[in-house]
Amino acid sequence: MSLNVSIKVHPVVLFQIVDAFERRNLDSHRVIGTLLGTVDKGVVEVTNCFCVPHKEYDEMVEAELNYAQDMFEMNQKVNPSELIVGWWATGDEVTSQSSVIHDYYIRECKNPVHMTLDTNLKGPNMGIKGYVHVPIGVPGGKSGIMFTQIPAEVICYNSEVTGLRLLHKSIKQGAVQPLSELTLVSEAADKLTVLIDHVLRYVDEVLANRITPDNSIGRQLLDMVNSVPSMTQEQFETMFNSNIKDLLMIMTLSQLTKTQLLLNEKLTLLTSL
Repeated sequence: MSLNVSIKVHPVVLFQIVDAFERRNLDSHRVIGTLLGTVDKGVVEVTNCFCVPHKEYDEMVEAELNYAQDMFEMNQKVNPSELIVGWWATGDEVTSQSSVIHDYYIRECKNPVHMTLDTNLKGPNMGIKGYVHVPIGVPGGKSGIMFTQIPAEVICYNSEVTGLRLLHKSIKQGAVQPLSELTLVSEAADKLTVLIDHVLRYVDEVLANRITPDNSIGRQLLDMVNSVPSMTQEQFETMFNSNIKDLLMIMTLSQLTKTQLLLNEKLTLLTSL
C-alpha cells in the first residue's frame, strides 16, 4: 500500500458518524461503518457513509456483513459513482480488533483507508485521523498488517459551507431560519467588501515598507486579479442586473408555486368534508 495517500472528508460524513454514535446501544463502546466516495490520484474523497452493526469481543468481531452489502447496493441505485473506499470507527486510536475489520474491507475494495473520529472529545476538538495498512511479517512465517497514519482534512462544497454557517449561527442564537436569497447576496457582498478592504490595507502597508512582503501572498493576489474578467463598469452593471432579474424571477415563481400548493391543499380539504 502506497503511503502517498490523503483523505478528504465532507461534513455530512462527520454528521452521520456522530448521529450513529449518539444512537448506539448502551453496551457499545464504539461504532463502525463503511466509507463511500471516490479515489483520484492518491486522494480519497469521502462523500457518504453508513453504519454497520457489530459486536466486539476480546479476540473476535461479529459484524452484520449482509446488512452492509444491502446498504451498499441500495446506495448504488441512488449514487452509482460512490464506491467503497474504506471504513470508519469512533474513538481516537486503532484497537486490536481493527485488523480483523480491515481484513473484510481489503476484500471489498483495493487499498481501503481507515478513519477514526474522536466522538469522546478527549482532545480540544473532534480529531480526525486517517490510516492505511502496511503488510508486515517474516517470509514463510506469520504475516499481518500495521496501520500507518496519513493526512486527513475536511473539505466542503459551496452548499455545505452555507449550511455550516447557518449551524454556526444556531450555536449562539438558538434556532434560526434560513435566509432569503437576496439577504444571502447582501451578506456575501458585505463580506467581500471587508475582504477587499483588508487586501488593500496589506498592499498599502507593503508599498509603504511598513511590513515585509510575502511572495506567496503576492502570487495569490496576481492569480486573483488575472481571474477577474476584463469588462467596463457598464458591462458589469448590465451583467449584475441581469442576474438579479433572474434571481427575482426564480423567487416569484417559487412563491407562486407555494401559493398554488396551499390553495390546492385547502380546496382538497373542502371537497373532502
